[in-house]
Amino acid sequence: MDALVQHLERLLSQRVELHLKDHRTLAGRLAGLDEHMNIVLEETEERTEAATRRLGRVVLRGSNMISLTAPGAPGRSP
Repeated sequence: MDALVQHLERLLSQRVELHLKDHRTLAGRLAGLDEHMNIVLEETEERTEAATRRLGRVVLRGSNMISLTAPGAPGRSP
């Protein structure tokens, strides 16, 4: 788990998308995380099938997350 946290720390200040267990997607700037994979996002938008809404700062418990992607991260192919 420590290696994963270290890898994610490289994404701090980058735009990321989180896919949640309840089928929502949160997109925002990764502002922080801890060893339990709790995540802090800034400038967050919540996307569902029905709507998109702005949430601002969000603290998300890591156990609610299915996946995290960083579409604009350095080293990724377009």
